[in-house]
Amino acid sequence: MKTMIGLLAAGVLVAGCASMTPPAPMATAKLEPTKGNMASGTVTFTQRGDKVQVNAKVAGLTPGGHGFHIHEKGDCSSGDGMSSGGHFNPRGKPHAVHTTPDRHAGDMPMLVADAGGNATLLIELDVMTIGSGETDIVGRGLIVHKDPDDFATQPTGNSGARVACGVITRS
Repeated sequence: MKTMIGLLAAGVLVAGCASMTPPAPMATAKLEPTKGNMASGTVTFTQRGDKVQVNAKVAGLTPGGHGFHIHEKGDCSSGDGMSSGGHFNPRGKPHAVHTTPDRHAGDMPMLVADAGGNATLLIELDVMTIGSGETDIVGRGLIVHKDPDDFATQPTGNSGARVACGVITRS
């Protein structure tokens, strides 16, 4: 009987400790259209160990590929998204596809919009963090571009105009 009570108490203690684990750091960006555009959406970022899960839902795009990057400044005040600066690149790496280890911290896969102009993306990325370190994305700009990213042209990927802009905030 004492053994059973001891096991039950240990189980309750373990369950209590598990529920005391702090939540994973999260951040969110609400994308708003730049002047003359229709694109908008929400992107959530969740720290998962040494990677960040990116969950994007964007509407109002033209069908096809769109460059999608984290930019240096959390500033969308210019109307055309240019106030967000260049790509977020604290380690001075070349612009490249998201599977390349040596790339901008802000390089992400393209958004691909369907015939209705809707795009979703769910992926885990490295080379970025939420809330700490030189690759912290909190307070940065998030940009959706008009054109596909060629992942080769330096330093931008030749993605064209900025059709949506948001600021990444801790949530």
